[in-house]
Amino acid sequence: MPLAQFITPTQLAERLGAPGLVILDCRFALEDVDYGQRSYALGHIAGAHFADLERDLSGPVVKGVTGRHPLPDPQRLVERLREWGMDNDSQVVLYDDGPGAFAARAWWLLAWLGKREGVSILDGGLKAWHAAHQPLSLDPPAKREGTFTGAPDMKLVIDAEHLAKGLGNPEMTLIDARGLPRFRGEVEPIDPVAGHIPGAQCAAFTDNLGPDGHFLPAEQLKQRFAQKLAGRAPEQVVAYCGSGVTACHNLFALALAGYPLGRLYAGSWSEWINDPGHGVATGD
Repeated sequence: MPLAQFITPTQLAERLGAPGLVILDCRFALEDVDYGQRSYALGHIAGAHFADLERDLSGPVVKGVTGRHPLPDPQRLVERLREWGMDNDSQVVLYDDGPGAFAARAWWLLAWLGKREGVSILDGGLKAWHAAHQPLSLDPPAKREGTFTGAPDMKLVIDAEHLAKGLGNPEMTLIDARGLPRFRGEVEPIDPVAGHIPGAQCAAFTDNLGPDGHFLPAEQLKQRFAQKLAGRAPEQVVAYCGSGVTACHNLFALALAGYPLGRLYAGSWSEWINDPGHGVATGD
């Protein structure tokens, strides 16, 4: 079974209420941290639990040390997944408003914890769900205690120290999921320093999607990332972004294209710039 899968609104609608199905609503807005919870309360896919980026899918921020969305404590996340009714063999569907960045963060966290089968992202998110004329629910999901037993695979992450030491490695492909203006350092709306990690290539996560907001076909994604790899081993990919969220979208897209799961620099740019000794590049 492929590591990365998406599901269409019609397919999900047909599966609603099936035994073993766990749906997580991952909606979030960086500029309004309560947006997701409010939106969930106003309507969600029937049976979905709300997974908050900052409360559930991230750990506490330590100013001047961590990035804006550090990885959550794995045991705490496992316990939360059990509260949402997840077992090791559950079929899991993740969604957000549409681009898939927050759903992809949840997907990557599940892969990190060892859940690498039966996890799908709703292609096109709630926008596609609405376009398919599917209804929302105001009912709370049924409560069930799951038995999920995940453990973190630290081979899927790289920290700032090891990344800094590896920047001169010609085999590493470092990709930045932020848009080109932020990558070049022309604008920086969120973090106090503009630019990118030296040696990185810009691979804006939004370019994994077509104009309709759906993921590009696997072959197009493969061609996209083949240009970034330029013949280097795909196992040596390191993905980052502003805070370790949209980088997961690139890792999901790479897996959709058939590439092995690369590593995530979870601290990303917002952690990297905490150390004045770290290099900062601008331009292309």
